[in-house]
Amino acid sequence: MVKAVVGANWGDEGKGKITDMMAEKADIIVRFQGGANAGHTIVNNYGKFALHTLPSGVFYSHTTSIIGNGVALNIPILINEIKSITDRGVPMPKILVSDRAQIVMPYHILLDQYEEERLGKNSFGSTKSGIAPFYSDKFAKIGFQVSELFDEEILKDKVYRVLETKNILFTHLYHKEEMQPEALLETLHEYRDMIAPYVCDVSAFLDKALKEGKTVLLEGQLGTLKDPDHGIYPMVTSSSTLAAYGAIGAGVPPYEIKEIVTVCKAYSSAVGAGAFVSEIFGEEADELRRRGGDGGEYGATTGRPRRMGWFDCVASKYGCRLQGTTDVAFTVLDVLGYLDEIPVCTGYEIDGVVTTEFPVTAKLEKAKPVLTVLKGWKSDIRGIREYDALPENCRKYIEFIEEQIGYPITMVSNGPGRDDIIYRKGK
Repeated sequence: MVKAVVGANWGDEGKGKITDMMAEKADIIVRFQGGANAGHTIVNNYGKFALHTLPSGVFYSHTTSIIGNGVALNIPILINEIKSITDRGVPMPKILVSDRAQIVMPYHILLDQYEEERLGKNSFGSTKSGIAPFYSDKFAKIGFQVSELFDEEILKDKVYRVLETKNILFTHLYHKEEMQPEALLETLHEYRDMIAPYVCDVSAFLDKALKEGKTVLLEGQLGTLKDPDHGIYPMVTSSSTLAAYGAIGAGVPPYEIKEIVTVCKAYSSAVGAGAFVSEIFGEEADELRRRGGDGGEYGATTGRPRRMGWFDCVASKYGCRLQGTTDVAFTVLDVLGYLDEIPVCTGYEIDGVVTTEFPVTAKLEKAKPVLTVLKGWKSDIRGIREYDALPENCRKYIEFIEEQIGYPITMVSNGPGRDDIIYRKGK
């Protein structure tokens, strides 16, 4: 059986915690898209971790963690990440890397940095991890698959061929130094030796596992609104963030995906540029940011302060619909316990007309939030394990949002730890 854990919004919804929690009952966890440009923060018995490439199930000894073919694989970052967790007492996880995964090359990172520099105030707010240049090359058919590291003839020929065009960009567009093919080949030989112990035919491995009745968890990065087709284009990421892509990015049949857990935050946050209708500013935003998450709302990869906003029913309903949601996991609810009143965005006003349907980007830029104000519960809800034990106004908040988005909230997270979770029975 295959289950997917994905984000409903801009990313930063708390997917890492939900994946870590669900991994306890899974055999295999697969990262199916994205790269080391975003992170998942996890708090467990070993401590607090920010993972960037490793799947969030690496902390269990019974699981196999897989880097799927859809991932932008930065090999040194992956190897350093494995070391960073084992150095802190986590047992060495079982890790497999798809031989069809493609490699983030050193020039991808440079091109990402130089292009953001060149764009100046029109930049995309990239994390400068090389993700857009990586996926551009993948679809221009000049990317490097992991398997190609092990064929010296193909590797050498391709390095020389690809650097011809990259060096034209470096010298004439960005006025930077050329990259030398011999030095790049040497780096790629180091990459080959680093990754060799983990490489396998992942789709064949997953096929066998599913025939044996194993449970596979697909872990997505970012959320619906960062999807290149259905998100706030062009302020999106470069690979599909939807559960449907999990079948492609992992190499499993689409009909095997039976459960799609879509993670929603109890308020909104976003890193990077782009339309964000329910955004709040000033002291109101600062206080929510300070109280948010575990230790505040700052990007797990960049450390950048996240943009803050109230819960957005319009964006979340759309996000859940595109994911094909079977269950909603509602996270960081405990953070809102300090508020007397909690605004919720229930509609967008665009050119004088109110809509509850999420529009295309050009219209989104003009949208103003229509807010409904609910009463707060003014108490600390951490430690509560039964839904009925939550304060009445807290339950009303959850049920109001559930009605607005139209998808069942089956899990409520009320703290950063693995056990800080409430299951809603009968949902």
